[in-house]
Amino acid sequence: MKLPSLNAQIVIGCLLGLAAGGWLSTLGSAPVVGDVLYGAKMVGNLFLDLLRMVLVPLVFASIVTGVANLRAHDQMHRVWTATLGFFMLTMIIAIVIGFGTAHIFRPGEGLHLEMFAEATRGYQARQMTLPDYIAQFMRGLFQNPFKALAQGDILAIVIIALFLGIALVIGGERYRNIRNLMTELQELCLMVVGWIMRLAPLGLAALLLQLVATQDSALLASLGHFIVVIIGSTLFHGVIVLPFLLWLITGVSPLRFFRGAREALLTAFVTSSSNATLPVTLRCTEQHLHVKKDIVSFVVPLGATVNMDGTALYEAAAALFVARLAGIELDIASQLIVFFVAMLGAIGAPGIPSVGMLSMVLVLESVGLPTEAIAILLPIDRILDTVRTAVNVEGDMVGSLVVQKLAGGAREG
Repeated sequence: MKLPSLNAQIVIGCLLGLAAGGWLSTLGSAPVVGDVLYGAKMVGNLFLDLLRMVLVPLVFASIVTGVANLRAHDQMHRVWTATLGFFMLTMIIAIVIGFGTAHIFRPGEGLHLEMFAEATRGYQARQMTLPDYIAQFMRGLFQNPFKALAQGDILAIVIIALFLGIALVIGGERYRNIRNLMTELQELCLMVVGWIMRLAPLGLAALLLQLVATQDSALLASLGHFIVVIIGSTLFHGVIVLPFLLWLITGVSPLRFFRGAREALLTAFVTSSSNATLPVTLRCTEQHLHVKKDIVSFVVPLGATVNMDGTALYEAAAALFVARLAGIELDIASQLIVFFVAMLGAIGAPGIPSVGMLSMVLVLESVGLPTEAIAILLPIDRILDTVRTAVNVEGDMVGSLVVQKLAGGAREG
């Protein structure tokens, strides 16, 4: 008998976890409840520990590879500087929108989950003066690479990976073996992630069982609020911000853009994968939006790796949502760390479904938030991923038009 797809298995696992948790909550303090919750905690923690196991090498290899891939296009100096500049600008705007909407609408406020109590006790909110904060932040950025890798210090690992990636760009062909090694390490880590994700239905069922058995229905209302906030803010970025930047820089009307990009955006929405949409994106950008082939062939594939506006927006807002669920109000220092990690974590995030969960773990761990929160976020992730992937792809196509304008003029057509 053919098994359902992994996504279908995850949905089934989540539904079973919700149902079992609801059933346990009706039993009160019966002895069986404690035994089942203990077993669920063991299974859930195993799944989270497996994700943490592969997180550091995957993040390190992905960021090094993402930056080092610029080397192949170093002859197109104006093109890639304009590309990176535009991608950084839109990602910063997206994160600001994510933070802004999370602060304005405050999803998760007033709901303190007992499941996160241990993580809350271990969290130390630091009240520091600005000079003290800057000094501590800088010390945290630059560390012994072996110490940072061994201790899983995410912020320092990201910085080390950036330096190594830039060194590989400058070093060129002399260091192609190291570049190939990093690419192969990334591929191996993704293979391991694929194995771990086979346990996702069971792991998420166990985590959700704990959650529902120990919480009330207020969580569902808070989760619905969060979904509305994320979809609304992501659509604002995709329908208002990106088309406005496109019109401001190139003069191309939003109507003309969406007419030419429609096929790629629909494909991205359905597949939730920037990589799967890549052939359609390339064709629409070149044939319908009339961008030169040499610019398209660089900007769009690079964007599928490093330009993740929708993902960065979601992760910034989700970090504040999880903090409120844990009864924590992130200080400005922690929010700046989330800002930095969400942006840099998107550089090497592969454009495939479910791997976004790992980058979410990366953001949560960077400021000491409970990674158990993925039990709440993953069941709704597929809904949100459709919209944010479409916005990610839209950003690549808008970027192609902008880069063509800034780096070489437009083709007539």
